Amino acid sequence: MYVRRLLTSALGTVSLALGLLGAGTATATPAAADPCGFYETGSDAYYNHCTSDGSHVVIKVEVALAPDYERCVGPGRTWLGSADRIQGAHYAGRTC
Repeated sequence: MYVRRLLTSALGTVSLALGLLGAGTATATPAAADPCGFYETGSDAYYNHCTSDGSHVVIKVEVALAPDYERCVGPGRTWLGSADRIQGAHYAGRTC
């Protein structure tokens, strides 16, 4: 019985340690990475096309007090304009 408790306690300690390691690993991703899709900084609006296949996609850009428009963007971050002017952007459902 004593050996069983000792083993259970040791396994619990190992599980806790692994859990803490996993939590530390999850937070080790860079917080400064650009998010996928539309995002704004303090003054600028961007669309970040996150892909590993090199595809180009059509996005619809929503503009304040002007007509919305479509734009073809490649992988990575694309500057769309001033955050005061650009209200949003989203994937239009097709490649270009």
